[in-house]
Formats: sequence, C-alpha cells, structure tokens
Amino acid sequence: MLISILAALALTTALDGDGQDAVTAQPPVLQLDAVEPAPADPLRTAAGDYAAFHGVVADLRSAPIGSGADLDSAMDRLTAYYVHDRLVRAWIAYTAMIAAQHPEYLDDVRELADYYGAQAAMSGLLYDPTYAISFTHADTAEASVVDALERDSAGIREVSDRYRAAAYDLQATRWAQARAGDRRVRLSALENAGSAPSVPLSNEFLLSLDTGLDGVVPASALYDHPEIARMGAYATPQLTLTVGDAAIDPDRDRIGRILSVAALQAISNDPSQSSELVNALLSDPVVERCLTWARLDLQQCVAAGHFKYEDSFCIAEHALLDVSRCLGVSAATGTD
Repeated sequence: MLISILAALALTTALDGDGQDAVTAQPPVLQLDAVEPAPADPLRTAAGDYAAFHGVVADLRSAPIGSGADLDSAMDRLTAYYVHDRLVRAWIAYTAMIAAQHPEYLDDVRELADYYGAQAAMSGLLYDPTYAISFTHADTAEASVVDALERDSAGIREVSDRYRAAAYDLQATRWAQARAGDRRVRLSALENAGSAPSVPLSNEFLLSLDTGLDGVVPASALYDHPEIARMGAYATPQLTLTVGDAAIDPDRDRIGRILSVAALQAISNDPSQSSELVNALLSDPVVERCLTWARLDLQQCVAAGHFKYEDSFCIAEHALLDVSRCLGVSAATGTD
C-alpha cells in the first residue's frame, strides 16, 4: 500500500514538472538579418524642395500684407530657397521628373544604351547634355518641360504683381509710412534666412510626384489645381502663341540637362552610380549665378529703402520677378 502511494506521488510530481515546463517554454523566435535602408533618392528629395518652394509662392498669393512682420515673413520664406544651389537642384530635379513621364523618349534612350552599352550612353549624356534633345521623341518631353516652366514662372510673376501693387497701396497706411527701423537687423535676417533646415514634405506627397504618366504636373498646379494630377489634364500640353507674342526659344543646354537627368535615371541599373551621375547634373552655374544676383539685389533694395512699403516693392522686383526670369526656359532669362 505504501509503495503504491509513493509511486502515485512520484507520478504526480513528474506530471506537474512536465506541465510547468510546457507553460514556461518559449516559442522559437524567427530572426532575420537587418536590411540596410535604401539610399535616399536625390532626385525625389530635391524635387520635393521645388514643390515646397511653390507652396510658399502659392501661400503668398493670399497671405496678409498688413504689417511689417508680414513683409519680413514673405522675404524670409522666399530667400531661404535662394541660398547656394538649393533651388537650382530642386528646379532641375522636378522638371526632370516631368520629362520622365514620356515612355517613348525613355525607350529611345534605352535603345541607345542597348546598342552602345549603358556606360557609353551615360558618359555621352553626362558630358554633352544637349545630346538628350536629339532623340526622336525628345520633342514631346521637351514640350512638357517648357510648358511646365512657363506655367511655374507665370505663377511667380502673378504674386510679384500683387506685391508691386501693394507697394503703392501701402503708402496710404500709417505703419507703412513710418521710417523703417535698423536695416541691419533686416539684412542680417535675409543673410541667415537659408541657415534654418527646410521642413520636409510628407512621404505621401513625395510619392504623389511619380505615380504614373499623369502624376507629375507643373509645381504651381499642385497648389492651384490639385485635381489636374488626378484627371490627367496635363498629359499633352498644348503650347499656343498669340499674334504679337515672341516665340519661346528654349536654352538647349538648360533643357538638355533636364532631359539628361531623366535619361540617366532610366538606363542606370546601379542606384549608387545613378545618384552620383544625377548629382553631377543637378547643377546649372548660370541659373545659380542668376539667383545669387537676385538675392544680392534684394538685399541692396532693402538697404536703400527708408519705409516699410518699399520692402513690398523689393519683394516684387527681386525676390519674385527676378527669380521667375532665372527659372525661365530661354538663355536670356538666365543671364539677366
């Protein structure tokens, strides 16, 4: 009897131990190797900066002009983009994405790469950007780029007209007639306007820049008519010329550089090499020099002014109109 009881206790203890082990046992954990994040796409990053710049321009279309602080804010928000090559890179990158919406043009480029080799094709585009406009279907890509640049420049000029008119209207207000304070403070703010980091656009907005044939529209249209991207109204721009208007004469180097960036993205199989080549082409010394002069002229205009209403004229003439000329499509607009 005693032996039976001891055997039963031993069996119970064994079962309890097995049950506890079953409860405390941890399921196997699946471990995966860490995946390195994909390198940032310099084209989309820079293009987002151009879209953000036109967001500022769109805001200024209806922003209040009721105090000196309003004028100071407009100056600072605009000039933050005119430092070094920030706006130049953004401008080229965004318009290159517009050129990339033409598959026939990209097919021409890929055919060249298949025949001569990708390295030879990329070298040719890098050292002679005007070669990019010689392809059979380059004219359609060029037309879209020219049309987008013209629309964007027109949007900047529209805001320039608003601030120019305000410079006259403000002369009837007491605060704008008062003598401006120490101009050194305002000039220092302009000098340091580009030192603050820009606010990045959301990932959703960046993804919307390359969502298909009709996904990339003129940057100004992103804020004026966002339905254009959904409706595809910009797929085939119609360039018209009114009697008496001067015909558009695009700068071959400027447009070729933009189309070359789109072409390089299409034929490079190595993202790191593609980024390096694209970075080399996201530069236009002529446009960068033009924007530098626009910023210097703005500072000189502010320094020479005595009243706050004069700041409105400085914004119109140099922070907006001069910049619209710098970002135009013809050689003349880039060298004024």
